[in-house]
Amino acid sequence: MPEPLLHLVPKAEAAQSMKDFKSDQEVRWCPGCGDYAVLAAVQGFMPELGLAKENVVFVSGIGCSSRFPYYMNTYGMHSIHGRAPAIATGLATSRRDLSVWVVTGDGDALSIGGNHLIHALRRNVNLKILLFNNRIYGLTKGQYSPTSELGKITKSTPMGSLDAPFNPVSLALGAEASFVARTVDSDRKHLTEVLRQASEHNGTALVEIYQNCNIFNDGAFEVLKDKDQAKEAVIRLEHGQPIRFGAENEKGVLRDPATGDLQVVTVTPENESRILVHDAHAATPTTAFALSRLADPDTLHQTPIGVFRSVDRPVYDTLMAEQLETAVERYGKGDLGQLLTGNDTWTVVG
Repeated sequence: MPEPLLHLVPKAEAAQSMKDFKSDQEVRWCPGCGDYAVLAAVQGFMPELGLAKENVVFVSGIGCSSRFPYYMNTYGMHSIHGRAPAIATGLATSRRDLSVWVVTGDGDALSIGGNHLIHALRRNVNLKILLFNNRIYGLTKGQYSPTSELGKITKSTPMGSLDAPFNPVSLALGAEASFVARTVDSDRKHLTEVLRQASEHNGTALVEIYQNCNIFNDGAFEVLKDKDQAKEAVIRLEHGQPIRFGAENEKGVLRDPATGDLQVVTVTPENESRILVHDAHAATPTTAFALSRLADPDTLHQTPIGVFRSVDRPVYDTLMAEQLETAVERYGKGDLGQLLTGNDTWTVVG
């Protein structure tokens, strides 16, 4: 594994704590919002990186989650709707001494921002994207979002949504993302571990965070949060481990030899050897994509969480820096004035 590009970001001169990453701004989300849990997890995790907070940047778009930069005692920008990945790309490629994070929501990232998201993923820019998914438009008071389930009744779809929802993990894998993970706002330990792995990844890391909107879509992920139901519904992916779950670890995932699809089965002595072992580092995203399709958008039963894919491929920022160095070596530093007044100009006459 190559050295994480975090070594390019200056280290903090002294040890830091969670308090160092809390800004002086009043946190203003609805009481009980899942955003509070994610904010606390990120603030608590940041000191582990040991980075100078002056070299950490959070960029957001528009939405409830996009208030995030106000509450982090780092640099940050509350940008425009859907454009956070584009702005973060400019930062990450021009300032490789920065640790750049994007905070976005299912509406911000997958509706108006869909194009920016997929191109950041395919380019593999060295930035981390936290996609808060509450399956609703919360800031604008409860309209359906690109991840709302089919038939969802909201203020904008009183007879039920006709749109098939996006699966953010599937979308990211289809865009050739090199790191894709899913976690849950209320599972602090799991969330922190996923953030840790994302931060160490070279390139774009997308982390979908199931986040509860207790005002406009309360209980959307209750089956994954209820202690008893979660035993039967949550599939925890761990690299190198058999994909098994259930109250007694009695269920597993295997590939149907006839169709090639993945199936959830009760583990028996006859099929135990066929239970898939999770390989997050597989060269192709085929199995990771198949795993992402297990979660039923209506019931959320059998929902995988964890790191689906984590592979090494060239990082856009590094390639661009090398290209610029080569250009300077070959041709010297450019002259902007000469470029503007060179041969490729023309005069417009009336």
